[in-house]
Amino acid sequence: MGMIPAESAARRSAVRWVMVAVALVVVVADQVSKSLILATHAVAAGNGWIVFRLVRNTGASGGIASGHPVLVTLTGALITALAVTLAVRVRDRGVAICLAAVCGGALGNLSDRIFRAPGFGRGAVVDWIHVAGRGGSFNVADTAIQFGVIAAIIAMFVAERGRRAALRAAEAAEQAGESWPGIES
Repeated sequence: MGMIPAESAARRSAVRWVMVAVALVVVVADQVSKSLILATHAVAAGNGWIVFRLVRNTGASGGIASGHPVLVTLTGALITALAVTLAVRVRDRGVAICLAAVCGGALGNLSDRIFRAPGFGRGAVVDWIHVAGRGGSFNVADTAIQFGVIAAIIAMFVAERGRRAALRAAEAAEQAGESWPGIES
């Protein structure tokens, strides 16, 4: 009744560790890349398609609300909390790991807002990647957030498709008088 089989609990624990690792890798990659850009004072370097240049963004993505850094920081903290909550509660491993990348990206940008100049909760996010034809600059955290969300949506569709196929197979087996252990309709 309420007890989780040992295999299932071990699997969930392993998934949680993978989620923590994914989030940490994103945060570390984001912060290291930002530190390197800050150390080199990148004005503009690249091949025309991709240019590396230092931009301090006090607003949200694309500079939205740049005159209100405290509001952007609070919104970022709420979005980070929501992403962490969703990642922990979701049942599908693929979706959870994708959401862990979103959490890592959100934490990377939130740490800039909290710890970078001009001060606590008013800090500017360090953006440094500019792609020709795309407005604004971005960073590793932004990339992890965007790809994590897209991958999570795809993983949700794939998981739902798999669940529906399993239910159809269980229903067909039930109609044929067979039983499929572990599949409930």
